[in-house]
Amino acid sequence: MSVSVDTVYQRVLAILNKEQRGYVTPQEFNLFANQAQMDLFEQYFYDINQFSRMHGNDTEFSDMLNILNEKINIFEVTAAMTYSASPAPAINYWSPPADLYRIGTLIHNNIEVERVNKNEFLYINGSQILKPNNTRPIFVSSAAGYKVYGTAELTTGVTCNYIKRPATVVWGYNTVNGEAQYNSTLSVNFPLHESEETELVMKILELAGISTRELQVYQIAAQEEARNTQQEKS
Repeated sequence: MSVSVDTVYQRVLAILNKEQRGYVTPQEFNLFANQAQMDLFEQYFYDINQFSRMHGNDTEFSDMLNILNEKINIFEVTAAMTYSASPAPAINYWSPPADLYRIGTLIHNNIEVERVNKNEFLYINGSQILKPNNTRPIFVSSAAGYKVYGTAELTTGVTCNYIKRPATVVWGYNTVNGEAQYNSTLSVNFPLHESEETELVMKILELAGISTRELQVYQIAAQEEARNTQQEKS
């Protein structure tokens, strides 16, 4: 499930041409495309937080949350983690995944590892009752990575569930007779839900200098076009 980077670029160019607003180069488009993608992606988490605080029709808000979670689920990943074992006196950590956006849970031997902060760790580790063990492991995070503890520090067998950062979008091309021609093998599509195509086009147009008023007109036209297409299919 993804959004074609070429389709989005061609729609952007078509609207700019129709409005006689100039041209967006491939380099400019790639810059705008990645900014638009991150704006949408980060908005998911803000919206979930906002909807979770709202009161009203439970079904209505539940549907909104389900849609947002469906869009976020595309980026959920489970992967083995790497332990950076260096000679003393270096402090070793479990390294975060390179494409990490938000950490979810750590798993050791099919047991979820409880997350604690540094102060909680000092308290828990000093308690004979709460002290972690291999059936009740804990982890502490820092800028360097993660320390995982069971009966002793755990240095093998840890996996991570997390939300990955969206891949960098690229409209790849070859230059032929001085013009950029699309090359799918050099391109990377938007790894977003396919329903985000029109929103991506609008955000990129906004970044390219199209006013909010003009975007509203385009959005209405796009919605009407989508309805007509749906009616034709049915």
